Formats: sequence, C-alpha cells, structure tokens
Amino acid sequence: MPEPPGGMLMGFDPGERHIGVAVGEALLGTARGVTTLSARHGQPDWAAVAGLLEHWAPAALVMGLPSHADGSDADSTALARRLAGRLHGRFGLPVHTIDERLSSRAAEERLDPRQRQRDPQAVHAEAAAVILETFFAQQGVA
Repeated sequence: MPEPPGGMLMGFDPGERHIGVAVGEALLGTARGVTTLSARHGQPDWAAVAGLLEHWAPAALVMGLPSHADGSDADSTALARRLAGRLHGRFGLPVHTIDERLSSRAAEERLDPRQRQRDPQAVHAEAAAVILETFFAQQGVA
C-alpha cells in the first residue's frame, strides 16, 4: 500500500458553476475551506487555481467524486474526473479522488446559518474541507 501523502493538501468540491477549495494538514488530519471559485461547465479560472497552488504549495490534491447513494456514478462524476485529470496535467501534482457523497449536507450542518446567509457560496469551500478530512480519515491520518 502506498504511503499517504504528507504535508499540506488541497481539496476540491467540483461543480458545474462553483468549485469549493480547501486546504488541510495531513499530520493533523484537519482542513478548512479557503475559497469558492466560479466555474463554467465545471472548468475553473485556471489562473486563479495556479495562484492558489502557488500560495499554498500543496504536496497533493484531493478531488471529490460525486456519486449516487448506491455508489454508482452521478451525472457529474465524469466532470469531476476530467477536472482531476486536468489539474494533474497542468500542475503535475498527484491527484487523489474520493467519494464525496453527503459532503455538501455535512458542510451545511457545520456552517453557522448566519454565515450561510452572508456568503451562500461558503458551503462549497466547506464541502471541500469535508472531502479533505474524509480523505485524511481514510488514510488513517485522523
């Protein structure tokens, strides 16, 4: 079994119009949402992604893969896989994928209702944090 990535990781909650981004520390197994990028047909502003990667310098990336409750691919799973491939191709970083079922619901529960009202897009970044923390837990980090 390959060793889990260490250091700072960046997580993504992909979507057609918004992509949540989070960073987390593998040693601690914790993550926090940092931003929500606008997307067009699931494609982000690549310059904004490059800026985030330069700023945070993650060792690896984690992409949430949408799926149905039974584990089968959702309509947006292919979009998330393409985004993962493009991230790897453009930036040369390892990209891990993980089932993201219920990450948005968990994110909504974690956010204060007043925060959701002030910033409705915050749920996407928080969902990326949930995805990253789930990845850490599955790697035996948390």
